[in-house]
Amino acid sequence: MYAIVAGGGKVGANITRSLVQMGHEVTLIEQRRDRWEQLEAELGPIVLQGDATELHILERAGIARPPEILLAVTGDDEDNIVISQIAKEGYHVPKAIARVNDPRNQPYFDVLGITQTVCATSGLLGLVEHEVPEHGLVKLLELRGEGLELVELHVPPDAPAAGKRIAGISLPDGAKLVSVMRNGVGEIARDDTVIRPGDQVVAILKPGVEDRVRRAVVG
Repeated sequence: MYAIVAGGGKVGANITRSLVQMGHEVTLIEQRRDRWEQLEAELGPIVLQGDATELHILERAGIARPPEILLAVTGDDEDNIVISQIAKEGYHVPKAIARVNDPRNQPYFDVLGITQTVCATSGLLGLVEHEVPEHGLVKLLELRGEGLELVELHVPPDAPAAGKRIAGISLPDGAKLVSVMRNGVGEIARDDTVIRPGDQVVAILKPGVEDRVRRAVVG
């Protein structure tokens, strides 16, 4: 997957590091020269200096390819709106995700059709992982106060859970399937619910059992 990340602050830098570690191709755009120099020294030539609201900078980053995903995560909501609109309307980027710094600006994103918006690094990573089905398990929400996580699992045809009732799936202690989405329709998971290939299953679990849940459900 090729991704463009606009904004080299903490969110953009963390997202870029994570995507690189996952083996994806990334270009990170940062406007401030001092910040660019710091990131370029760490990450190398994948960091481009410039204003991501300018077309020639986005084109140098490869937006005309186009990338599978663009993340507009600068500290300025107006810039994030402009960058997302350019990506979606000007270059037909399939997925543009924007950071909303001030929740009061959310209606402006909604009115302009920028529906994929998030406010935290974990949320952005979850959306990115959602576009890469081979990852299997996507973290949707971390409930730190309760010590729990909400995750989504995509069930492939050869999954160990495919064709089984939920009661027959061997889940680790501290994990429970709570809902199943099939053909765009969700339902509460019951013991007699049968998991089918293509289902999106949501589970609530304690941190540390993710891999065991993944193996039990998707393999």
